[in-house]
Amino acid sequence: MTSSSGASRRQVLAVAAAAATAPLLAAAPAEAKPKQPKTWDLTILGTSDTHGNVYNWDYYSDAEFDDSRHNDVGVAKLATLVNQIRAERKGKATLVLDAGDTIQGTPLATYYAKQEPITSTGETHPMARAMNILRYDAVTLGNHEFNYGLPLLATWIEQLGFPALAANALNAKTGKPAFLPYVIKEVKLGGHGAPKLRVGILGLTNPGVAIWDKGNVEGRLVFADMVATAAKWVPEMRRRGADLVVISAHGGDSGTSSYGPELPNENPTALIAEQVPGIDAILFGHAHSDVPEKFVTNLTTGERVLTSEPSKWGQRLTRMDFTLTREKGRWTVTAKSATTLNTNTVVEDPAVLAAVRGQHAKTVEYVNRVVAQSSVTLSAAESRYKDTPILDFINHVQTEVVTEALAGGEYAGLPVLSIAAPFSRTAVFPQGDVRIRDVAGLYVYDNTLEAVVLTGAEVKAYLEYSAKYFRTVPAGTPVDVETISDPAVPDYNYDVFSGVDYDIDIAKPVGQRITRLVLAGTETPVAADARFVVAVNNYRRSGGGNFPGIVKTQVYNAQQEIRQLLIDWAQAKGVIDPADFFVPNWKLVREGVPVF
Repeated sequence: MTSSSGASRRQVLAVAAAAATAPLLAAAPAEAKPKQPKTWDLTILGTSDTHGNVYNWDYYSDAEFDDSRHNDVGVAKLATLVNQIRAERKGKATLVLDAGDTIQGTPLATYYAKQEPITSTGETHPMARAMNILRYDAVTLGNHEFNYGLPLLATWIEQLGFPALAANALNAKTGKPAFLPYVIKEVKLGGHGAPKLRVGILGLTNPGVAIWDKGNVEGRLVFADMVATAAKWVPEMRRRGADLVVISAHGGDSGTSSYGPELPNENPTALIAEQVPGIDAILFGHAHSDVPEKFVTNLTTGERVLTSEPSKWGQRLTRMDFTLTREKGRWTVTAKSATTLNTNTVVEDPAVLAAVRGQHAKTVEYVNRVVAQSSVTLSAAESRYKDTPILDFINHVQTEVVTEALAGGEYAGLPVLSIAAPFSRTAVFPQGDVRIRDVAGLYVYDNTLEAVVLTGAEVKAYLEYSAKYFRTVPAGTPVDVETISDPAVPDYNYDVFSGVDYDIDIAKPVGQRITRLVLAGTETPVAADARFVVAVNNYRRSGGGNFPGIVKTQVYNAQQEIRQLLIDWAQAKGVIDPADFFVPNWKLVREGVPVF
């Protein structure tokens, strides 16, 4: 009895204790975890400055493309990366954009603009074929889209299966956009019943077109400031329902220009991000830089704008990733990041190769045609800092063409000078057969030949400006040809003259370097009021590089492409012999002593 009644008592006490604590337990339940908002994600892929590269091919060396860093090039490589990411994200939203400079830059692109222009044949441009296979969502027009004139540009745009954008290219007569300013893409973010996201894509082209392709656009198009244009259209896109705003801009982010203040800023991407509220991200190009990820804080909102640039020629693909939440019908970006992917990690996409195979083969056959025999090997490797025969070849042909064109006219009595730049450090005319690709490798741009009249004072000022290309190297210190030039000045913005003799003293400050400037073959100083006809390419004459005194009315402008003039001269002569054109007329010095 005793033990039994003791057990019963303990049970009663246990029940009572449990009853006493029950309200306390109910009042303090275990802490619940906050409900996490549902997230969705969006990926935007970006290319830029593909410059006519479809195959991973160097038409100038007639071999697979390679460089010191083993980069690859071409839309076919980009397509493989894009297809891999699309497959990885199957069922999720992925957009593909391009920031411009598409239809110029390789013999392939030149062939279908000049040899068999698509405006005449009706054939689909190779860059339209390749990009349509890749299924872009939009492309922005770069400045090089205007190189071949508005009719060819219009034909190419018609051949694209997606929109071409350029909000700040305006009809000169009406002031209205000459091209589509923006698109708003409605995308499903994946999964059954997933909400839709409206992505606004604004395209901005480069104002420098007004200088660089003045002959093609003057009186037809004007180019508004990229920052002001973004400020106009971004709020409009938001009003029209864009949940996310992305800009595809053909302009670098340095905030500087290669020309003077007469045109809006050439490289304003960072300024756009800082000054225009409402932008989530900017894909940019033009500067040919690899910028995987760069955030710029908007000065009005404090929001960080994601920016990225995918190098050049198809060497990189930008990948932007966005994480979003949705509350009360409004989207919020909670995270965003970017990187650039190297196309040398993948093989070329077979569908893109197949689409362009015939055009590629035709171009390879064309550039391998022999045009002349060279008596010796001529190299451009030293043309930046030594007077070389291969650069004199350009100046000789330009001088000859202009002299013949002006014969018997008002300017026939004036000496003809010529300007050329060392566009390539690798160009070579081999001894023996010289092919079209060798000439094209020396003169890689589609420039045309023009001529203006300069005074002796203007020639000297021009040479002083050009001489800023060199670093200051004091007398008595070693000269390293690898570091002799200022990296801020590209090779194509260093010009050499033929027709006058001159010295550049690289020990002196910029602006005081032309220590000797005399008439050709004499020691007679060039008089300040002397007059010369100067042969020059259209890019420079229009203001490219902001050289002084050269933006003048032409005394010669037959719209002849310089590369073709070089080919024609070589074919007519049959032999390229430096004895016919090489006249050493300039040198680098320090305190009068030649550097080399």
